[in-house]
Amino acid sequence: MRGNRFISRRSLFRGGAVLGGAAALGTAGVGFAGPLLNKDRPALTHGVLSGDVTGDTAVIWTRADRGGQMWVEWSTRPDFADARKVPGPVFRSGNDFTAKTRLRDLPSGKTIHYRAWADDGATGEPVAGSFRATPVKGQDVKFVWSADIAGQGWGINPDLGGFVLFDDMAATEPDFFLCSGDFYYGDNPLQESVTLPDGRVWKNVVSDEKSKVAQTLDEFRGQYKYNLTDEPLRKLLAKAPILSIWDDHEVVNNWYPGEILDDPNYTEKDVDVLAARARKAFTEYMPNPAKPDGEGRIYRRISHGPLLDVFVLDMRTFKDANTPNNSPDGGTVLGERQLAWLKRELKRSKATWKVIANSLPLSLIVGDGKENIEGIAQRDNGKPLGRESEIAELLSYIKAKKVTGTVWITADVHYTAAHSYDPSRAAFTDFEPFWEFVAGPANAGAFGPNKLDTTFGAKVEFSKAPDKDHQNTTPLDGYQFFGEVAIDAETKALTVRLVELGGTELYRKELPAA
Repeated sequence: MRGNRFISRRSLFRGGAVLGGAAALGTAGVGFAGPLLNKDRPALTHGVLSGDVTGDTAVIWTRADRGGQMWVEWSTRPDFADARKVPGPVFRSGNDFTAKTRLRDLPSGKTIHYRAWADDGATGEPVAGSFRATPVKGQDVKFVWSADIAGQGWGINPDLGGFVLFDDMAATEPDFFLCSGDFYYGDNPLQESVTLPDGRVWKNVVSDEKSKVAQTLDEFRGQYKYNLTDEPLRKLLAKAPILSIWDDHEVVNNWYPGEILDDPNYTEKDVDVLAARARKAFTEYMPNPAKPDGEGRIYRRISHGPLLDVFVLDMRTFKDANTPNNSPDGGTVLGERQLAWLKRELKRSKATWKVIANSLPLSLIVGDGKENIEGIAQRDNGKPLGRESEIAELLSYIKAKKVTGTVWITADVHYTAAHSYDPSRAAFTDFEPFWEFVAGPANAGAFGPNKLDTTFGAKVEFSKAPDKDHQNTTPLDGYQFFGEVAIDAETKALTVRLVELGGTELYRKELPAA
């Protein structure tokens, strides 16, 4: 067990007291060190985040307890000598007092120390973070990924020490953290305690917004606020940028555009309405370039130096309805516009490795009820049908245009696995061999393993999941996983490690550069 860092009382979340000091980054409801700030001065309530570090820029995010001006200063020195001071936007109630600004003209390959504060005429206490600007030639690259935070009713457990897998991720000193979706579970309310079948008791820190399904904009915002009170997660994000995707639980389980819910827990049945509110909260609370009041486009390419480009996909906004997914006329998971963008950007990329970050695995069968399919693969191993058709088109394009160095990184299924893809085993053969790696959950119920569809010649090279008689295991029982990608600057080889709770390496695969 890790030390008890938390106070599990909803009343403290309601109280709105804010903790100060550089180490005290969260709202009340969680017992962090640091003196109480003078309420006459504005305070940052949920720490600082950096994100989408690319070229010579980075996005810095924070949230204040009131209106005022956001300020950021940064330096290549931890003592902030010769710091540059950058004005950010105004903290506004319409954006829940969140704000983000882009730092520019960063020196590539250098560690950037930054601190942010609010000023409403009085200057608030700054909160600090750091990250490495885009690597240059001769520098290694490393990142970690996982997904699925506070799912299935397993939230911030004070006895465990919170989301402690993030401590294991931080120990690897990554350049960034890729969240492959389900940063929160808006459809999974939390209770203060849950008695497990063996008599153990799981305890949760609970907030008002986490005690019900998220439907209103403020309830979706509350999902981010809750997770950003977790100490291990905040400590990682204070020194490693986050690259964020969304998946289903940011809105509701297995959602697709146009869906009308048949669920008594929801008074708002129109998923498009829920998704619009969730998208606004996503753009408010994640440090990406999307504006809170704009389209909020999620898919994008992040260039991380000469060795790595990351292609972040959106497999929700354009997804078709959950059916048996076996139409010979094809289906939609990326959509025409996003698919065209992905082809174009892959062809343009000069990076040694092109990591494609997909929130839905390519060949694992993920159902939605007895007949319908939630994911990409369906229940036969033949030619591409339904949503598989888009993936087949993309794989053929990659082969035809001689795009090299593609690796797929995903999550969603709540266990970890490594899959190789080879046309010699496939029903569809017009592609070059590649790999897909699966990680997660970070703090949620563990499930699996799922059955595999071999339309694209997928083969399980490694997997670890709870057995069929012990599904939805809590983090108390382990089965929490992250992945690490490391690229060697000298050899340009890419090595993937799959790691379980506690930092134990389960599997390693080195891929040579083309």
